[in-house]
Amino acid sequence: MAVNGKVILVTGASRGVGLAIARFLINAPPQHKVILASRSAAPLEELKSIAPDRVEYSVGDLSDPSFIKKAIDLATSKFGRLDGLILNHGTLGQVKRVADLEFNDWVDCFKTNFFSCAYAVKIAIPELRKTKGRIIMTSSGAASNGYTGWGPYGSTKAAMNHLAMTLKVEEPDITTVAIRPGMVDTDMQKQIREEHASNMNPEDMKKFTSAFEEGKLVKPEQCGHVIAKLAVHAPSDLSGQFLSWNDKALEAYQLKQ
Repeated sequence: MAVNGKVILVTGASRGVGLAIARFLINAPPQHKVILASRSAAPLEELKSIAPDRVEYSVGDLSDPSFIKKAIDLATSKFGRLDGLILNHGTLGQVKRVADLEFNDWVDCFKTNFFSCAYAVKIAIPELRKTKGRIIMTSSGAASNGYTGWGPYGSTKAAMNHLAMTLKVEEPDITTVAIRPGMVDTDMQKQIREEHASNMNPEDMKKFTSAFEEGKLVKPEQCGHVIAKLAVHAPSDLSGQFLSWNDKALEAYQLKQ
């Protein structure tokens, strides 16, 4: 998989899976140039200190269209191109039954998890066409599995998967893949266990708590490694697909034990 260094934008890069993705891209040869976008400045500044000449970052709210454009413009102004877009930011949103959700609960979740991604894709397409680049989206198993209280979140991820399929047919020179990272040991999993037991089906909650208690949560580095490598190497025959991070088809992108 020999390849020259790429210019890759990573959203949601300050913690969890996004942080693992960023670290891999910064540290792994060849020397990739990385643009990081997130709400939190301190982790991004620390990442920039690793390779000051190859890392730029922008701090802001990714649900704000002007910030999305600013982050993408930073890639082209600093490094002259864009080879990869990793859409990793997101929120669990309100965990409530559909009957209890307000209109703005849906709007807020879609604004952060889907509308921002769709707009980022629109802004990035002209640059990615030039480089025959890649778009990798952090999706979720909730896109294809129903969980009590997860209507908005799961719907946004299902929409994301459909966006990947649409881009396959509309933008054949750009490879787009949606990845299911599994149950990852991140703040979101902690939030699920500690804040949402009363709003979820007990059997579903047991699935999450048992995975934590039995040490079965995916490490951010495991799925992050796959997403990062796909942003650099993903072949066009994966375009439009929704794949689990540990799918056999992605064996070449997984960390070797």
